[in-house]
Amino acid sequence: MPLGTAAFCLDCEAISNGRGHECQACGSRSLVSLARILGGSLREHNVEPGLAGRSFDITLTIELHAVPAQDVNSTVEELTNVIGPSLARKRASFHVRLQPTVGKHFRAA
Repeated sequence: MPLGTAAFCLDCEAISNGRGHECQACGSRSLVSLARILGGSLREHNVEPGLAGRSFDITLTIELHAVPAQDVNSTVEELTNVIGPSLARKRASFHVRLQPTVGKHFRAA
């Protein structure tokens, strides 16, 4: 199975062809791309000569309001896919703060 299509299920820990949105073993939607966890393919690591050897600190702030409960897991999973390679190399941390919206009213944009 090519690395680009391999997916790891966070629920049953099976590795399968990630061409769908559900784990082929257990049906969970908690799939993570193995290529992203491992930092991608070696073929994808073309570094611009002027940036070779440099590193940068990046702080990302994302606020999501009124996310339906059934979408919380997939939303967090998609966000961790972006920084998965850095998390795997222990170069990043990821913190999630959830607050129920009971009693809060949000206006549709």
